[in-house]
Amino acid sequence: MIVGLGPGDYSRTPTEAREILTDPDRRVILRTEQHPAATYLAALREVTTCDDLYEAADNFEAVYEAITTRVLAAAETGPVVYGVPGSPLYGERTVALLKDRCQALGVSLVVRAAPSFIDAVFEALAIDPTDKGFTVLDGRNLPDPLLLHLPTVIFQVDTELVLDHVLERLGNTLPDHTPIHILSDLGSSAARVSTCPIGEVELGVAGLRTSLFLDPPATGLVGAVKTMLRLRRECPWDQEQTHHTLSPYLMEETFELLEAISRLPLDSPGSGGWDDSAYREVEEELGDVLLQVIFHSNLASETGAFDIETVAETLQRKLVRRHPHVFGSLNVEDAEVVVANWVKIKAEEKHRPSLMDGVPAALPALDRAVKLQKRAARVGFDWPEARAVVADVEEEIAELVEVIDRGDQADHEDAVHELGDVLFAVCNLARHLNVAPETALRRAVTRFENRFRRMEELGDLESADLGRLDALWEQAKREEPAS
Repeated sequence: MIVGLGPGDYSRTPTEAREILTDPDRRVILRTEQHPAATYLAALREVTTCDDLYEAADNFEAVYEAITTRVLAAAETGPVVYGVPGSPLYGERTVALLKDRCQALGVSLVVRAAPSFIDAVFEALAIDPTDKGFTVLDGRNLPDPLLLHLPTVIFQVDTELVLDHVLERLGNTLPDHTPIHILSDLGSSAARVSTCPIGEVELGVAGLRTSLFLDPPATGLVGAVKTMLRLRRECPWDQEQTHHTLSPYLMEETFELLEAISRLPLDSPGSGGWDDSAYREVEEELGDVLLQVIFHSNLASETGAFDIETVAETLQRKLVRRHPHVFGSLNVEDAEVVVANWVKIKAEEKHRPSLMDGVPAALPALDRAVKLQKRAARVGFDWPEARAVVADVEEEIAELVEVIDRGDQADHEDAVHELGDVLFAVCNLARHLNVAPETALRRAVTRFENRFRRMEELGDLESADLGRLDALWEQAKREEPAS
């Protein structure tokens, strides 16, 4: 049998539980004596505690396994009552393990509920938990993402290290002045409730029977969605927008994000550290792109077509479906096989008869060229290695030179054709070098811009001859920081 000791003093332990716990014919095992009711009971009668197992094990899961084993072994010799703080229905990993083990062994198990720390929290704060709903989180295992939009109880804030981590996670989205309630030793004569701004919480308040409560403003993703809904209701500009009027902003924000990403090291996130300022810029630009996703989803929700939740769920299902090696039983050898499976599954979903299907014509030409080349490479239509592509680039340049040499007699369309072939071949070379041509060109353009700006600082360009301009260019190159 499993019984709850209640949230604090032995007087808060249910009458039925006290009768069971004081039955001399039953052996009593307590998960811990570090609880007022448990301490009182241990003075009242002989009990076995499991505090020694906490000290001997390397991690909590090992502790819970050891406790389960101890309780089941004791049950083989006679009636056993296993007592846990609060209610056995909330936050008790050992209870879940005992239920599973007893079911597997065909052993009957009776569980007697009791008031929990959650009841004590809302009682102490005089809050009706059904008013807004609420969330209960384990301080030792906060979810990711941490979506804060409901009144929230955080339990098991038992060490300063755990509390520090909790405060850091909360502080990622909540303002420092957000009020937070600190509740300690509830249900006992030593109960304490205090409130302070989240940025001023002292780590010393952590303890075995400490919980936190906050009623946060909607922040993070939930906050962004709610803010967008309000803007759509109250802002004249937002009210005028349609999917088509927003499209240019989506394109602009995407290119601004790509520009910010281009300033990150090529191996980001590599092992060589990272540039905080560069990542902060990427963070901001990602937010601007996310705004477009939320805005379009909001517009669609007004028609009843879909909303941000179904957009996320459609994505989630797609990720699961296209990763059978993670969410299914398929075995893969390497990343190339993963990509091949993805492509196969996607083709089956989209019902595309040609490998050339599904590459948007609106993509930047460099990116579209690489995508189409990759499609052709799936059936072996590809150069064997990068050096062979270099020869192809040289051949295309030679054909372009022939057009140039014809001078005024050359047809403009011939020049466009041959120059296009050169660019297409260069994209192919970039693909074989595992370099995104758009990124490479962006960086080259940025280098040119920076060098030319430096030339303007070094001298009067309008009055300089070509020799002077070349000298200034070389000086600008020498002064350029190593990349």
